Amino acid sequence: MYYFLLVIVRPTHFGRRLNLVEVSRLHAQEFVDREPGADCGEDDAYGQDYQCRIRSITPEEVHLEMLSSALCAAEPSVALTLYQALPKADKLEQIIQKSVELGAVRIVPVLTRRCISRPKPAEFAKKLPRLQKIAASAAKQAGRGMIPEIAALYTFQQMCREMQEADRAILMYENGGIRFSQVPFENCHTIAMAVGSEGGFDPEEAEQLQNAGAVSVWLGERILRCETAPLAAITLAMHCTGNL
Repeated sequence: MYYFLLVIVRPTHFGRRLNLVEVSRLHAQEFVDREPGADCGEDDAYGQDYQCRIRSITPEEVHLEMLSSALCAAEPSVALTLYQALPKADKLEQIIQKSVELGAVRIVPVLTRRCISRPKPAEFAKKLPRLQKIAASAAKQAGRGMIPEIAALYTFQQMCREMQEADRAILMYENGGIRFSQVPFENCHTIAMAVGSEGGFDPEEAEQLQNAGAVSVWLGERILRCETAPLAAITLAMHCTGNL
């Protein structure tokens, strides 16, 4: 069962209302011992934090008055999308959880040549609600002001086309490339990062990504597991852009 959290804005902004935000019973329980008139902090799941005052509490909903708002301090200054080649078993769940904690704003599972797990798009779509819940839980734990999106399963060509739209496209390639410290992140607001599955990227796929504008980046001589590589890469990207 779910409760609803209704945020009512100040009278000076009458007529403008924030979206109705669905929250879990656990979150609604936070208000059980509070009284009207008490202050609290909330977010709208889109990167904005609100300082609010409780107006009323009922079993169905909580009414809050917005006192002030600000961009969430926990959100990075760059929007990083992780394009993750589909790994085996439940490794994707771990990658989603940790990537969200580290600051990724979107995670796109991709079917590449060397993926061992090869579900049909319709089959994978059934997993999306669970994966999105994992992202929401990780965002809350990390104090994020937004819930990152978990996209439907992409083809390799879809990834190539979309990565060209980012300010900086990065191919994490086990066969060599520049170091993260050499990647030009100046005036960079969006980052697209492609990471392979257990078998990495096929050389032809790597060439296609490079031709599409992706910079090949190397994590060193050690061979990292496919669930470790994206976390190391996101950490380094956040560090190089001043977000860690």
